[in-house]
Amino acid sequence: MSKTFHRWRLGLLAIVATAANAHAAEIVVVMGRGAVALTKDQVASIYLGRNNNLKPVDLPESNPLRAAFYKKATDRDPPQIKAVWSRLTFTGQGQPPKELSDSAAIKKAVASDPKAVGYIDKADLDDSVKVVLELN
Repeated sequence: MSKTFHRWRLGLLAIVATAANAHAAEIVVVMGRGAVALTKDQVASIYLGRNNNLKPVDLPESNPLRAAFYKKATDRDPPQIKAVWSRLTFTGQGQPPKELSDSAAIKKAVASDPKAVGYIDKADLDDSVKVVLELN
């Protein structure tokens, strides 16, 4: 086998392993300490632009946890989510969730704004935020 093929195969294995780890991650939806629990349907409504009472925040598209979150919370994959937000933006009915760099930024945003809602890996959880839904 050529070196190029071997590198390609190793790269593909790394991508698959990363995606598998993100899919296996325990994802928690978090808000500020005074928040009440949310249902999966409520979270889906927020992240699909149907509920404007809360402000969703997102991880970057490049973060594998984002795709896993949308699959677990809304039963949709990234292209479907992008299509939903493109339509809402085009028709003036909403703006996509604000993208933040990582779990620390998500926690900081939701801890400081009672209307903000985000998601993180359960492993990144601390007492600065409250879990309002666990997605397994």
